[in-house]
Amino acid sequence: MNFATEHQYGVDPGEDTKKVETPEKYDDNIHEGSVETHDNVDELKRHLGNRQIQLIAIGGSIGTALFVSIGGGLMAGGPGSLFIAYTLYSCLLGLVNNCIAEMVIYMPVSGSFVRMAGKWVDESFGFMAGWNFFLYEACLIPFEISALNLVLTFWRDDIPVGAVCAICIVLYGLFNVVAVKYYGEAEFWLSSGKLLLLVMLFCFTFVTMVGGNPQHDAFGFRYWSNPGSFAEYVTTGSLGRFEGFLGALFSAAFTIVGPEYLAMVAGETIRPRTYLKNGFKTMYWRFGAFFIGGALCVGIILPYNDPTLQNAGTGTANGSPYVIAMQNMGISVFPHITNALMVTSIFSAGNAYTYCAMRSLYGLSLEGQAPKIFSKCTKQGIPIYAFAMVMCFPFLSFLQVSNNTAQVVTWFANLTEAAQLIDYIVMAVTYICFHRALKAQGIDRDTLPYKGWFQPWCGYIGAGGMTIMVCIYGYTTFLPGWWDVGTFFSYYTMVFVAIITFTFWKVLKKTRFVSAAQADLVWDKPIIDAYENSITEPPTKFREELMIMIGMKKRKTHLGVE
Repeated sequence: MNFATEHQYGVDPGEDTKKVETPEKYDDNIHEGSVETHDNVDELKRHLGNRQIQLIAIGGSIGTALFVSIGGGLMAGGPGSLFIAYTLYSCLLGLVNNCIAEMVIYMPVSGSFVRMAGKWVDESFGFMAGWNFFLYEACLIPFEISALNLVLTFWRDDIPVGAVCAICIVLYGLFNVVAVKYYGEAEFWLSSGKLLLLVMLFCFTFVTMVGGNPQHDAFGFRYWSNPGSFAEYVTTGSLGRFEGFLGALFSAAFTIVGPEYLAMVAGETIRPRTYLKNGFKTMYWRFGAFFIGGALCVGIILPYNDPTLQNAGTGTANGSPYVIAMQNMGISVFPHITNALMVTSIFSAGNAYTYCAMRSLYGLSLEGQAPKIFSKCTKQGIPIYAFAMVMCFPFLSFLQVSNNTAQVVTWFANLTEAAQLIDYIVMAVTYICFHRALKAQGIDRDTLPYKGWFQPWCGYIGAGGMTIMVCIYGYTTFLPGWWDVGTFFSYYTMVFVAIITFTFWKVLKKTRFVSAAQADLVWDKPIIDAYENSITEPPTKFREELMIMIGMKKRKTHLGVE
């Protein structure tokens, strides 16, 4: 398994090139002595440290939906259904996280699961996965800018829409074109704002439910009994309550995210097998604390039949269950603080989408599934032409300058809804093939840098569960009196796009599914092994990096301290 591939030759030494002793395991193909080592086979640079990786993982998990759209799930299902749905879906996504963690920590390459799908399943499967992820991320950038404009109307409605769009585009460009470390630093601070907001809202929930509100009303879990724990949706009776649970489950499916954002930074992470392992392992408690905790909180502070919850679909702060509860209690200042932090949350989401869209297009180019020009990088490791392509999408946000065309941007977001679920199906299916390849090639999983538990059953359950979600989440359009062509396509367009892109590449390239015995499990592993073996400084913990950042501690090296 461990031998150098042809990729190790013909790589131009860059500014991060080092001289290290060649490990004996590479002797089959490299002469003994010193060898050039590189961050990656491609041109990306590893500049993201533990501090940045952990906050990117948090920032990728916490989105606007957790503060606003979750109200739609409460209205559809009630607090009981919402809590159960968010718990169930968190467990399901945890299974997928278990799959992607093992693969990414083993092979932390640029493009991550997009390229793995092509290497270990089928080239056409990778083509479909890459373009699905790219379109999903790129189309959400203008949507987030639109959401930012809507949230700003909480204070006043005469803020120039075009100016906000232009400022966002410039800032996204600056954060993503200079060097990846600046993107990481921006996400560190923006994600810190998200985390602060979440902690504040959790504290608000606890304090007010025990009587710390202007009315001194210790309401506790009152709304779980009046109007009740389970709401009716679409129909009435037991069936209506089950459909309410489905409504809450679909809300969870578009609120609970995370593994894909951590996976996409794999090719630019310092000491990836240490820091990514920490990030993926902490994803489980993040699901529990952020999402299950969030679902519990909104069900405590607000009844599901509050008429103001209708604003949950508007994308404004007025639609946030927390803001509605604050206004109901007569709290005047806290809503403004919440809205200010929501602005940073929305801006951070757009910044993350810009980064992920660039890297997915870059990964497609490396595999020959997008024009080669998109794999060209600057000296700082930025895929410059992929950046230019992605930065065309934010300009769609200017459509909202005209009230008649503002809805177009929302359509872009709606058309890509299923793409997120398809991403998770891709991860799970790719893992199943990866697991089979390990077994067929006699590789003991105990030798991997990270071994996921309960495998391959996590992969099978994750793939099956996500496939069921994709198939049924638009079921209401098939009910009598509910049919609407636009709504149907908003649910299922990306499913059709996935089928078309897979079939197109299959027919064009006449690709075949990769057999378990022939799957390339070596790939870029020798380069990554050599890179990690060349690092002499000990890894730093998250808390240590924070102390180093503020000057309270010096960085350790193999010689002592700096």
